[in-house]
Amino acid sequence: MAKEIAGINVLARAEVIAAVESWHRWLAHERRASVNTVSAYLRDLSAFFAFLTAHLGGPASLADLENLRAADFRSYLARRAAEDRAKTSTARAVSVLRGFFRHLERKELVLNGAGASLRSPRLPRAVPRPLSQEQASKVMAAARDGAASTSPEPWIAKRDAAVLLLLYGCGLRIGEALGLNGRDASGADVLLVHGKGGKERGVPVLPLVNQAIADYRAACPHELTPGGALFVGVRGGRLGARAIQAGMAHLRSALGLPPSATPHALRHSFATHLLADGGDLRSIQELLGHASLTTTQRYTEVDEASLMAAYNAAHPRARG
Repeated sequence: MAKEIAGINVLARAEVIAAVESWHRWLAHERRASVNTVSAYLRDLSAFFAFLTAHLGGPASLADLENLRAADFRSYLARRAAEDRAKTSTARAVSVLRGFFRHLERKELVLNGAGASLRSPRLPRAVPRPLSQEQASKVMAAARDGAASTSPEPWIAKRDAAVLLLLYGCGLRIGEALGLNGRDASGADVLLVHGKGGKERGVPVLPLVNQAIADYRAACPHELTPGGALFVGVRGGRLGARAIQAGMAHLRSALGLPPSATPHALRHSFATHLLADGGDLRSIQELLGHASLTTTQRYTEVDEASLMAAYNAAHPRARG
């Protein structure tokens, strides 16, 4: 049982705990959400049950959940607002409640449409913040030279360089890159990536990226088995994201890059630079593994912003 579910034990009755465990299994095994996503959802649900315990005067039952009114849900959101929670955090909490109550309805445990009336806070439209092509080139060159690592171990520098080249050269999410197993990187021209929700997609691999992976594998002191992690830490376990984030922070400082130059910014840069070079949105959508074209269209806004910045800097009438 996840520790987050264990934390709900004192906040809800046994029948509700069983329903939460069922939802947890559905998220992990059917929806195939990541471990971090499942943990975050369970924390949000735990916060809701903590509110209900005080709101109802005791641990919630399934009958209590069925009898909740829209006003009860609004009280919960008002409590979050009073705690000055971020809008993005509250938007996720609303999504979690909707998802949990839909699961209860599917299992014929609770039928309560009041949660459907919840409205997420309006969020500002986030526009990706990629690196320029010049900045990305400097990052890749520095990574290949070993500057992404502060470790004296050469194999670690090669490892970090291979990961960063995958992010920019193939547009992978950091979790996708670190989730690769030995058999996934065979040196072929196409890499099979397991994305969100367990969806698979084929991504073309540049020879430079394949070479970086091969250099790392040759230098790695740990046995890299076909079914085991491709990228490992100093003790041989699957590498976590923090090591790559730390390496990128080191490069930011060394190259004078803005705080927005994170590992995920390399993925944004991959998409933006493809678009600037004439790539079509549908192809970029497939390469990134976006479920919706709307998500990919954000990169057109980045490209338009870059064009306007260039216009304002160069056109004589723009300066007048």
